[in-house]
Amino acid sequence: MQTSNLTTIRDVAGKVGETVVIGCWLQGKRSSGKIQFLKLRDGLGFIQGVLAKSDVDEETWAAAQKLTQESSLYVTGIVREEPRSPSGYELTVTGIQTIQVTEEYPITPKEHGIDFLMDRRHLWLRSPKQRAIMVVRAQIIRAIQQFFDERGFTLVDPPVLTPSSCEGTTNLFHTKYFDEDAYLTQSGQLYMEAAAMALGKVYSFGPTFRAEKSKTRRHLIEFWMIEPEMAFVDHEQNLQVQEQFISFVVQSVVASCRTELETIGRDVSKLEQVQAPFPRITYDEAIELLHKEGFDLPWGEDFGAPHETAIAEKFDRPVFITHYPASFKAFYMKPDPTRPEVVLCADLIAPEGYGEIIGGSQRIDDPELMAQRFQEHELSEEAYAWYMDLRRYGTVPHSGFGLGLERTVAWICGLEHVRETIAFPRTLYRLYP
Repeated sequence: MQTSNLTTIRDVAGKVGETVVIGCWLQGKRSSGKIQFLKLRDGLGFIQGVLAKSDVDEETWAAAQKLTQESSLYVTGIVREEPRSPSGYELTVTGIQTIQVTEEYPITPKEHGIDFLMDRRHLWLRSPKQRAIMVVRAQIIRAIQQFFDERGFTLVDPPVLTPSSCEGTTNLFHTKYFDEDAYLTQSGQLYMEAAAMALGKVYSFGPTFRAEKSKTRRHLIEFWMIEPEMAFVDHEQNLQVQEQFISFVVQSVVASCRTELETIGRDVSKLEQVQAPFPRITYDEAIELLHKEGFDLPWGEDFGAPHETAIAEKFDRPVFITHYPASFKAFYMKPDPTRPEVVLCADLIAPEGYGEIIGGSQRIDDPELMAQRFQEHELSEEAYAWYMDLRRYGTVPHSGFGLGLERTVAWICGLEHVRETIAFPRTLYRLYP
């Protein structure tokens, strides 16, 4: 078979009435005696192949009968319009060249437990829903890059191996860098601040790691972060960029992936409501709201998943919670000049119980205050000397934020657990496959 002559399922719309050859797998089939219906997929789409015994030779009919779930083949057929088909098209099969007949494919159409499926993640990805999630994830990534690239941001890649952490080393994976201690990064933010002083507006897009022994539906051990940093941008401007960014990404997915969202079972109307500007409440107002909802949470404590969910339920789109207490936020966040016990920061909480998807703040730009924070947080001045240099040599107001890709995918797709948002998830008890 000359693979250069193959047509993809995605391209059949332009070939109605023509004979095409498609390389594909058999997702499933059914028969009504003298007609066989083949559910075919090629990774780019799905199409039904219809095979009438009276219209093909015995060899082709027998080859179709022998096909099993996930068998691979080249199928030849005539493209027909079919309004009842999800794709609008159907294939009248005239020939089959079998590549391999699969024996005992483990993921049958019956129900399977999640551990069974995760052990066979390399095969589970072939299912329509899991494939659709990967397509949506890819579109989210394209939209993220498009948003920043069109607005003058430069993509910069921070290191994965670091000598220290922007938020302490408790939850980091430790390794040896020859004779030195090193850690797998949990954030590229500090390096992105340095890049912003050189390039003005930057963003990173890469893997991060947390050795946090968490089993919640929101956590992965290895995940991808998008971390923009912007020179000469204050807290208010930072929030505006974030809400424009999220609106752009969500509406891009709605416009490009409606079929996939339907396959996943997502209520698209909820996504269509995600339009800037987003509502904002302060930490103080959030505490007051939670007290009215019956939560006994004192001022000065951080919110957990139940608190974030209770707050999000009051809004039909993402909501910013701003001005958290400095006591439990990162050392680099700039205090509110009018109220130093809180910082110029915000967490963006997704609706429908998906929790925080963005954390951001204006950064401290005063070298004296940063030196004070080093002492308060017992940070090594030697390890962070380069970071202090950013405040010594041409310091400016600057802000940034971090978006967790997998949580964002989970929210946009309406998934119960974050483990389905990445092809091969790394969770507390899973390093295989």
